Amino acid sequence: AQLIVVGPEAPLAAGITDFFAGSDIKVFGPTRSAARLESSKVWSKEFMRRHGVATAQAWPFRSDNVTAARVKAAELGGHVVVKYDGLAAGKGVYVCSSVAEAEQALTDLQAEFSGWFSFLLEEKLTGPEISIIGVTDGNRIRLLATSQDHKQLLAHDQGPNTGGMGAYCPVPFADDNVLAAIRTDIIDPTLLGLRNEQFDFNGFLYFGVMLTPQGPKLLEYNVRLGDPEAEVLLPALESSLLELIEATLDGNLAQTVVRQRPGCYVGVVLASGGYPAAQFPTGFPITGLETLPPGILAFHGATRRQPNGQLVTSGGRVLVLVGHGPELEDAVTHVYRAVESVGFQNVYIRGDIGQRPAPEVVFNQVR
Repeated sequence: AQLIVVGPEAPLAAGITDFFAGSDIKVFGPTRSAARLESSKVWSKEFMRRHGVATAQAWPFRSDNVTAARVKAAELGGHVVVKYDGLAAGKGVYVCSSVAEAEQALTDLQAEFSGWFSFLLEEKLTGPEISIIGVTDGNRIRLLATSQDHKQLLAHDQGPNTGGMGAYCPVPFADDNVLAAIRTDIIDPTLLGLRNEQFDFNGFLYFGVMLTPQGPKLLEYNVRLGDPEAEVLLPALESSLLELIEATLDGNLAQTVVRQRPGCYVGVVLASGGYPAAQFPTGFPITGLETLPPGILAFHGATRRQPNGQLVTSGGRVLVLVGHGPELEDAVTHVYRAVESVGFQNVYIRGDIGQRPAPEVVFNQVR
């Protein structure tokens, strides 16, 4: 049988898995109804509430009642996160720290998304974020390494949200106690919810988790591998990805063990200057990929080859370079040395991937 592994979220939300149901083509990815875990923030939050998944408080609104959202944001002192309901390539989220910022976020939301739409106003949580990604058949899940994304454009987590400027794995402070809490408070109730609502879910399931002083809280689901998390998680995976996917589709996930390679992996995005704005120049020649240092991987995101063979930029996140090392610091040094040798006009690189200070305390409360 042929196999399709769906990468982006849009085809899953559009129902590609349902389309091929009953054919001899297997699809690794959830059905359209299950993909709502990612494709609708409002529906997803309601799913979390129905099944007791630990998450932030949130209030749904519609675009014809932004005034009520402004009142609620002011009540909360502006410490809110505004989330567009639908798919927005990682750019429909506005994190606010004041009433003025919340007002501006709601104004920007109306400008960015026309017509009728829904959105969430969510209480702003604090704590380090980590990505937990696994392969699931809707009953069981096999987790890949823990990873951490760097979503904001600028160093020290400043500037606008992007699709992700870099990632690393594994996360040093995500120890067994942290993972046990995430499993109890987030993963197990999610799987129980999928079973109870009889969703057909074979695919990747991504949990964006914030480790708050009160315990782990789920920020969002994705129904696919994260990007740029995938670029570090897959090189770190010693097990065969294909065998893992086939075991899931064949109902043998329970007998499958996931093995990870030792060491750490760091991925750095080379982006076009001007990203994540709507418009920026592209078409610039890319140099240095032929002479990458040994052990460096290059993943292409927004590149195209011209008729003369020249590789040029074609979008926002152009390349991800990935380095490996026995410790996180070694991998950071390795990859940034390689980044210096690759270039194109207006290239932008965030300079602190994998270098966040470790939190002193992950949970305040004794569990």
